[in-house]
Amino acid sequence: MIQVFPAHTRNTTDLGWLKSHKNFSFGDYFDEDNVGFGVMRVCNDDDIAAGRGFGPHPHSDMEIVSIVLSGAIKHEDSLGHVAVTGVNGVQRMSAGSGVIHAEYNASDTEPMSLFQLWFMPSKRGLEPSFENVTYEPEAMINTLLPVVTPEGGEHAAKIHQDMSIYLSKLEAGKELVFRQADNRRVFLMIISGKLSANEAVLETKDSARMEAEQTVAIRAIENTHFMLIDLP
Repeated sequence: MIQVFPAHTRNTTDLGWLKSHKNFSFGDYFDEDNVGFGVMRVCNDDDIAAGRGFGPHPHSDMEIVSIVLSGAIKHEDSLGHVAVTGVNGVQRMSAGSGVIHAEYNASDTEPMSLFQLWFMPSKRGLEPSFENVTYEPEAMINTLLPVVTPEGGEHAAKIHQDMSIYLSKLEAGKELVFRQADNRRVFLMIISGKLSANEAVLETKDSARMEAEQTVAIRAIENTHFMLIDLP
């Protein structure tokens, strides 16, 4: 089963300094039929003005992943971590038993954009932790590049859940096949471009939620940058 969610159906908050497109219930937006997908709870597509961001605030028992699309984000937390992540970078914070953090646009002159993703952890009360990784953009051309996995690695953040996040830049006319294990889900988000996934056609900032699709055949109708998440 494939459900397609066109970009214009996302809930949008515009605070001037922040424009946030929300794929699931978040903050003052609540839809009892759209509170998550498997262990996924948040997929916010955020644009943040220069010099602005989110001040110190608490989290617990959540795996929080930030994927930078343009500009750079600065992270600070109560564990003493300070990090700046730019394009081709990923941050992962395990809030675990509790942490306070802040996130800001690292530039005083340029805007930034990112995906912020929240997932339920495999168990509660984990020790809080933070990780900052980078990947080579050429490594995702015409393939699925893992940037977040349960095992982690030199260019992939480690997440405390049985799931993986992949990024790809698929050239027009090229195809990929993702084979999904039983009883798992796929979340697909188009960053830019246009592709087909089985019988569904998706364009820039459209998303799809897939269940019981053991094979997902992805074909780029035009050059397409996308994210694929495999999760329980």
